[in-house]
Parts: sequence; structure tokens; C-alpha cells
Amino acid sequence: MTTLYACIGSGNCFKPWLVLNQLKKRFDLQLVDVLSGEQKSHSFLKINPLGVVPYLKSDCGKSIGESNAMLWFLSEGTHLAPPTATERAASLQWMFFEQSKLEPFISPARFYSTILPDTSEERAGQIYEWQQSATMALYRLDAHLENRKFMLDSGYGITDIAIFGYVHVLEEAGIPMNEFPAIGAWINEVSNTDGFIPLRELGQAKIKAA
Repeated sequence: MTTLYACIGSGNCFKPWLVLNQLKKRFDLQLVDVLSGEQKSHSFLKINPLGVVPYLKSDCGKSIGESNAMLWFLSEGTHLAPPTATERAASLQWMFFEQSKLEPFISPARFYSTILPDTSEERAGQIYEWQQSATMALYRLDAHLENRKFMLDSGYGITDIAIFGYVHVLEEAGIPMNEFPAIGAWINEVSNTDGFIPLRELGQAKIKAA
């Protein structure tokens, strides 16, 4: 069976988890406590020597790192994959944009503002810089989404999921959503797709069963 190693609250872990759920694939979710450093433990390093999550072990024996690479692997041959060469190129372009212009700034700003708020005061300068950098990229994304329902003309798919991972929690990074009306409308569209499950439910069943 496919196994996804992930941590609660992570936008990057949310991406493959959502794809697996929306495609109704059977998989085993293994939660890793990154706040306690479990991803650097000897036992986990034997699974992933890089010591990071998300990490995917497929039912065909392949191991895959990097959340966006997982999206391509899991969506192969499904309705969530871009259908043409042009759209596949556009999808990759937006995924590179997400990993270079959005995630590196939204993620740490959110981490130190919301997940570890006790550190926000001492990191106020860094948080402000991350917020400013993310905001510039968000204006570009908002312009792209104006007058369109999803990221690509072909409709909802892994491109939306890749961008959605951290953009939908930008307010937790201290960035007001009301500055980006097209992004807000798009988040609502994604949240209403078939089989959508919100980030807050990642690992919930496992926690209840523990």
C-alpha cells in the first residue's frame, strides 16, 4: 500500500494528502512529529535519509520526496493531471513559482506567527520581510486568477493543489486576504471541489485513534 509520511499543519504535506483523498486512493498515513525532531530520528532517517516530510512510498516500491513531484506521480493518468503539453508546461511554471516565490515566505511567517507564536516578537523583522516578499508574489497570482475559476483553462487539478497548499493559509502568516479578492474567490472554488478535505483534518482520525 502507498504510505505518506506527513506532519500535521504543513501545507506541503497537505498537497499529496489531498490528492490521495480526492482520487480515492488507498494509503497509509504515518504522522511524523517535526516539532519534537522526529524527522531527524535514526528510525526515520532509515526511511528518508534527508530527514524531511512529506515523503511518499508508493505501492510499486518507489520512494518520492518533494510535494509537487508527488502530485505529478499520483495524478498520472487521472483527471487531476494537466491534459496537454502546453498546460503541463504552465503547471510546472506555476509550481516553480510556488516553491520559489510563495512557500519560502508564507511558510516561515506562518510558522513563527501562528505555530510558534512565542517566537514572533524576536523574529518580527524577519516575519515582516517574509510577508513583504510573499505579498509581491501574491499580487501576481491574484492578477492571474482574475476572471478565471482555476489556475489552468482545463479546470481544477494538481496546479491548483500545489498553489493552494500555503496560499490558503496566508492569513495565518499575517497577510490579509482582503487584498487579494481573486485569490479569495479561487480558494472558495477549490474548497468546494469533489472530495475536498481541509488541512485541519490531516491526521485527525489517527489522533482520535491514538
